[in-house]
Amino acid sequence: MNPITLVSLLSDGNFHSGSELGRALGVSRTAVWKSLSLLSGFGLEVESVKGRGYRLSRPIELLDQDRIMAGIDPETKEGLSLHLAPEVDSTNTAISTIERSGERYTVLLAEKQTAGRGRRGRQWVSPFGQNLYISVRFDLQGGPEALAGLSLVAGLAVADALQSLSIPALALKWPNDVLAEGRKLAGILVELQGEATTGWTVVVGVGLNHSMETDQSELIDQPWTSLAEYSDWGRNKCAAALIASLVFKFDEFQLAGFGPFRERWMALDFFSGKSVQLLDGSLSGQAGGVDAAGNLLIETVAGTKTVNAGEVSVRAG
Repeated sequence: MNPITLVSLLSDGNFHSGSELGRALGVSRTAVWKSLSLLSGFGLEVESVKGRGYRLSRPIELLDQDRIMAGIDPETKEGLSLHLAPEVDSTNTAISTIERSGERYTVLLAEKQTAGRGRRGRQWVSPFGQNLYISVRFDLQGGPEALAGLSLVAGLAVADALQSLSIPALALKWPNDVLAEGRKLAGILVELQGEATTGWTVVVGVGLNHSMETDQSELIDQPWTSLAEYSDWGRNKCAAALIASLVFKFDEFQLAGFGPFRERWMALDFFSGKSVQLLDGSLSGQAGGVDAAGNLLIETVAGTKTVNAGEVSVRAG
């Protein structure tokens, strides 16, 4: 029995008897009982009440390919291949196993990551069915300069997808975070394969906190928030909006680079005008936006210094 099918039947958060579940799945009540134990491996808590049956401790909206694709405009769907998985180690890693069939963009979403990764090797907390874990793969021609500002464009795509929600103090933290009221809402991880002489295969991973439970907070080393705090958008609607925005922005980026995005990105710049310093303490000053290549500009007593996204991280202070 596919555990995801069982989760789908229980996803409304209501009680369902063993007999009801068995009829829907075409198995015995004993088989249902045994399968329920598998759900703990997804981090799901199942409540059992005699005479009433079983239910999940909270409702859950599973990812649905048809609903996601229905939320993407026809032009964007052209050349787009969408894949869903119940569990992967990392969507950025797992997407490399998906064979190409002529599409421009391959997109993978997972219900859970067992080894989700953030920038600089950090863990990305990835519980089942609570957030969005998306990777987008596409080819990009050109040398290293063709990649300049890509992670910033991805962050801007996330922000633009959410712009209609009136999220307070929505901001972009250089080089790869999306914040709401100073708390982390989403993160970006860009990984590459290829060489400057042959072009690149780009994988852009996006993790967005959608409805993460507070019991996950002890695993996160910085202030965070979830979309559910500000909006009733479901996971499928949100996934469709994110995919459409990412593909649209990546199309434009491939044509014109980071330049057309620079002013819009700086309008959401979390560091703008703040005192900042590199994590290793080697440089401090006042953040002065980004240049045409997406590098952070820091105004110091010795003049303007340029910081490359691949070299360091920055904090306010």
